Amino acid sequence: MKHIWLGAVLGLGIAGAAMAADPLEGTWKTEVDDGSYAHIDIAPCGAALCGVIAKSFNASGAYRSENQGKTLVIDMVPQGDGHYAGKVWRPSNDKIYIGKMDLSGNTVALRGCVAGGLICSKQSWSRVN
Repeated sequence: MKHIWLGAVLGLGIAGAAMAADPLEGTWKTEVDDGSYAHIDIAPCGAALCGVIAKSFNASGAYRSENQGKTLVIDMVPQGDGHYAGKVWRPSNDKIYIGKMDLSGNTVALRGCVAGGLICSKQSWSRVN
């Protein structure tokens, strides 16, 4: 009986940990880039997190971008203390960069870097939900 009870308790603990959402998960609003901004849905993709362009906006409002549904945040892995590392895709030049994200409350700083992380471009995103 002890073994069954212990197994059930361990199983619940593991299931609870697996179900706990990463604080980066959710929808984020990007900064304006080349006249447009987007809502990015960040969710698990395997052992990492990925972000897909959910909606696009320009000065006229919401519009259907050719990039909608494409992955912008690629294989972000938690590094601890709200830091993440992976890759990011910039639609305006169709290039993939070394990506880093730093989460602080409802804001995330995203950096896309080249030259081993020496030269970076940065955006600050805000949580939508």
